[in-house]
Amino acid sequence: MSKAIEQLSSLIIGYVESVSPSEIKVILEPNAPQSTALNTGVPSGFPRINGYLLIPSEAGAVVGLIVWLGVERSQFPKRMGLKDFGLVDLPFPLRKVTLMPFGTLVHCRLPRNGRNEYMLKRGVSAFPSVGDSVQLPTAPQLQSIIEASDMNDRRVKIGTSPLAANATVTVDPDKIFGRHLAVLGNTGSGKSCSVAGLIRWSLEGARKQHEEYIQKERESARALGNHENERLAVSRYGGPPNARFIILDPNGEYSGAFADWHDVRRFQVSPKTDGIHPLKLPAWMWNSQEWSAFGHAAPGVQRPILLQGLRDMRAGSVIIEPIEMRLRRLMKGYDRLLESRIALGPQGYTSRAASETGRLMSNIADDCQNRIAELSEGSLRDRLETLGLKAHSIANTHHWDRDRRQISRGYNDFNETDITSVHALIHTVLDELHDPGMETHVSEDAPSPFDINSLPDHLEQIASDSPTGQAAQFIATLSMRIRMMLADRRLGPVVNPNEQSITFEQWLESYIGKDKAENGELAILDLSLVPSDVLHIVIAVVARIIFEATQRYRKLTDRELPTVLVLEEAHTFVRRGTDEESETPSPSQMCRHTFERIAREGRKFGLGLVLSSQRPSELSPTVLAQCNTFLLHRIVNDQDQELVGKLIPDNLGGLLKELPSLPSRHAILLGWAATMPTLVEITELPIAHRPWSSDPQFWDVWTGKTERPINWREIVNDWTGIEQEANASDENEESL
Repeated sequence: MSKAIEQLSSLIIGYVESVSPSEIKVILEPNAPQSTALNTGVPSGFPRINGYLLIPSEAGAVVGLIVWLGVERSQFPKRMGLKDFGLVDLPFPLRKVTLMPFGTLVHCRLPRNGRNEYMLKRGVSAFPSVGDSVQLPTAPQLQSIIEASDMNDRRVKIGTSPLAANATVTVDPDKIFGRHLAVLGNTGSGKSCSVAGLIRWSLEGARKQHEEYIQKERESARALGNHENERLAVSRYGGPPNARFIILDPNGEYSGAFADWHDVRRFQVSPKTDGIHPLKLPAWMWNSQEWSAFGHAAPGVQRPILLQGLRDMRAGSVIIEPIEMRLRRLMKGYDRLLESRIALGPQGYTSRAASETGRLMSNIADDCQNRIAELSEGSLRDRLETLGLKAHSIANTHHWDRDRRQISRGYNDFNETDITSVHALIHTVLDELHDPGMETHVSEDAPSPFDINSLPDHLEQIASDSPTGQAAQFIATLSMRIRMMLADRRLGPVVNPNEQSITFEQWLESYIGKDKAENGELAILDLSLVPSDVLHIVIAVVARIIFEATQRYRKLTDRELPTVLVLEEAHTFVRRGTDEESETPSPSQMCRHTFERIAREGRKFGLGLVLSSQRPSELSPTVLAQCNTFLLHRIVNDQDQELVGKLIPDNLGGLLKELPSLPSRHAILLGWAATMPTLVEITELPIAHRPWSSDPQFWDVWTGKTERPINWREIVNDWTGIEQEANASDENEESL
């Protein structure tokens, strides 16, 4: 018993000086360790920022995180003097530390092994008092602080804690991916390696557990002598884990990070390496909002025509429409124009408005006359002829040529009877045209395939048939942008894969994964060669389709489909909004809106989000607020530090003061997936498994240690798409 008491007393290194809910100040004993503590049985650094101390209490032991170290002048001597020698002690400086209380370590018997162990509980139920002793935690206690007590939280190892006797740091994929993860840090701090490691270690852990399930089921069936159940067990659990990771890689860093992994689906624009598939994102998969953002379609004229064109194309419409459909659209336009004039009263057809009304009547008469020749004999032709004659008569009666006194106006004033009579005849034509089969019931957002090459011509056709004469001018810029996109050598095959068409089902199987992940658990979309002006739209479309696919899976099965969407360089695509945004959403706005919706609603459908960014201050606050776990690498910028400090829960803001000085591969893990905020040394990945994000080797190239041969002709040919003949090249070289 005395030995245990002696051991406990040897761990005491100071006492409590002051207590508050957010911090506890401790005065260290003069004989407390200066740099290395040996009294815990294992050499450990003490004192250290972000280290741990224990303050025993009746509820267990309050765990405090060291956030400040210093020396302060003492007001009184520590001891009463050495009476044997008659000496008197004088006041001298004392070492002090400030602790941040965040949990209570309790001694318990865990059910998994029946042994007496420790368990950390968040929160402090009983704060210590002034004068209470403060002691160093032992190695088992440190491990209990860092390592999760719940076995589910020990599923995936991501590193060790250097300030807790190298205790293993583990996470639960359900927590770290289920409620979104943000990996933040400056360039070169190890963000990409951390993301690649999290994916790799999670899949490795899942595969190991998956194989154990198979083996357990087979052994159970074999013990019962039931070979049929053994076969069923293999068929049920056979194949890879049913996991889905989709990496949106705008810099092409991850293509080689999983080269050793089987069944990794890699996609790239114009791939030149075996095993990489061409990136395909057919434009017919885009919804109306994405089309509007890409074409900068104004809400007045362009957007209605674009929506009508998309509905027509998705419904299987062609450029040459039936006369009935074109006539119905024409009559609907005139109907709206006349309704607006009648609603204005005399101001709509007298005085200065008389000239516009007269031209409108003349246009109605001319259009009716032109369409009559295309119609066969029948009631529709008769009604259209009656309308044309009536409009022509009214326009001719009020024309200024009939009255020289009104020559300056062009037309005399009209009356309401003239307008309403023509308006009524238009309704008789529309009644004759009313056929449910003529209406397009296909939504403009439905992912129905259509010939994208026909869309510009179809939009121009709709604009030319519009009653407003300027519609064709407004739609010209939109159709031009679509034609430029299709003509782009790199982007054309992506949005309009003519040679090898792909169905919507095939796209979902290729990019999200087949049933039971038969074609692999990981898809990498290398977007480095996608033109910058459409990169935001491409990322927004992919993310939106993945999100809606998980939504519809939940709708049909009433279960979630666990899927993880990883976005590199998130600050470029999920930028903070501004007050100057227009009504017409830009591609960057569309991209941000898509990820904000995923951040808010994705968890309900099993879609987890992983954001990697070096500028958290530029990220959308909505997205960051929905991230419940953070892996913080070195952050130097003061604005980024300030923003991250506001995201930290409880009173843990002081923990982040070490961010500017964190070395590579070191990070602070905190949030929902961490039992407590922990400084982690991330497990080092082999060079072959790291993303291609290392620093350029300037010195080695300058000194000739590393070769960098250049063939500009090959680069130009790839850039322009023009293959020069070898003979012509040789002749040019000889002439030079």
